[in-house]
Amino acid sequence: MADSDSGERTYDNMLKILSDLNKDLEKILEEMEKISVQATWMAYDMVVIRTNPTLAESMRRLEDAFLNCKEEMEKNWQEMLSETKCTQ
Repeated sequence: MADSDSGERTYDNMLKILSDLNKDLEKILEEMEKISVQATWMAYDMVVIRTNPTLAESMRRLEDAFLNCKEEMEKNWQEMLSETKCTQ
């Protein structure tokens, strides 16, 4: 009797382990699919940039404009914080 209980627990444990393994494999597969999509888009972007050099220059100008804007926003934020501290 004790052997059958032990056998059932072992069987139940094995089913749980297999179920958990299946869930983990599904999660890994989903992550791999996401990475695959990202790699595909990166390859597409590289082809577009290589075939259209003006696009690369436009992207550089856009990035520069973004960085300048970000720098200005951070400066304004710091000024606002210092003004707020002075008034308190």
